[in-house]
Amino acid sequence: MPIVLSTEPLSAADRAERWHEVVSSTFMPMDVNLLEKEPSPGTIVSSQLGTLHISRVQGGPQVVTRNKRHISRDDRKSLIVSLQQQGTATKEQDGRESVIGPGEFSISDSSRLFRIKQEGEFDFTSFHFPREELHVRDEDLQALTATTFTSEEGSAALVATFLARMAREAEGFDDGVGRRVAATALDLMVLLIDERRGRSTSEGSHVAAASLERVKDHVMRNLGDPDLSPSRIAEAHFMSVRYLHKLFQLEGTTVGSWIRTQRLERCRRELLRPMAREVGVAAIAQRWGFVSPSHFSRAFRAAYGTTPREWQLQGRSGAHCGNTGGQVTSGSSS
Repeated sequence: MPIVLSTEPLSAADRAERWHEVVSSTFMPMDVNLLEKEPSPGTIVSSQLGTLHISRVQGGPQVVTRNKRHISRDDRKSLIVSLQQQGTATKEQDGRESVIGPGEFSISDSSRLFRIKQEGEFDFTSFHFPREELHVRDEDLQALTATTFTSEEGSAALVATFLARMAREAEGFDDGVGRRVAATALDLMVLLIDERRGRSTSEGSHVAAASLERVKDHVMRNLGDPDLSPSRIAEAHFMSVRYLHKLFQLEGTTVGSWIRTQRLERCRRELLRPMAREVGVAAIAQRWGFVSPSHFSRAFRAAYGTTPREWQLQGRSGAHCGNTGGQVTSGSSS
């Protein structure tokens, strides 16, 4: 369940002190200077996905500063990604200053000094990752803090879309799904940083490989679902269908072909089990996501050079078909 902290019930005179406590306890030790004589109410709604902390923050104009004293009191290192939804923020870190508007996001590093000024009423979502889980070099991260990322350029567009949707749906994730979604968000951040640092081809490949493994794990856990499709797989991982296809192209295959190969292999194994004759070929095919028995038979023959029934007979006689390594031709999954 999300945690809601708000200064709305308090008088204007008490809001400044309480807001400072709320901000520092939710995020990290910082100075908070409210810029209104009568401070507007502030609200923070927080949730947790694995080691990722997500907070939706709303309030009035203010300046937040993290200095050497704060860092010495709390040496935890966090990557902070802030997605601005309303208002304008000015970010300063590592000798740079940038302005972040609605739909844009920025990166901050809690281990170094920073200053953030919210110019007026604001609404943003903050994502805090443990720094050690972001596998990029310190100099690469330092080169991109206090930089404006828009939702219309390359990997930044993918990151912005993914983070926004993840925040909206975080409450509905169970622990396992939450951890996987958070890991995907980290992968996308690495991809973005590599891209901006000119290493998207050489060093970004491990990020795509990790994403592909998570997609494959999802497919294997849902292999029996006849409605499993590229669009549904992409939606479950908050990525575009185009990006999903690119992941499978890394291995020289397609989404549909890979799914069909996995389904056929499970059917091939199950057809040799003692109870397979009683269950029937059609039921086994349906269990693994094939809707049409005739389509299954054609696909099985194309993959293994024999029909499902012939394979069963050969298995019972001990004369297994030698062609067990055939590959299914490319195409969409059933």
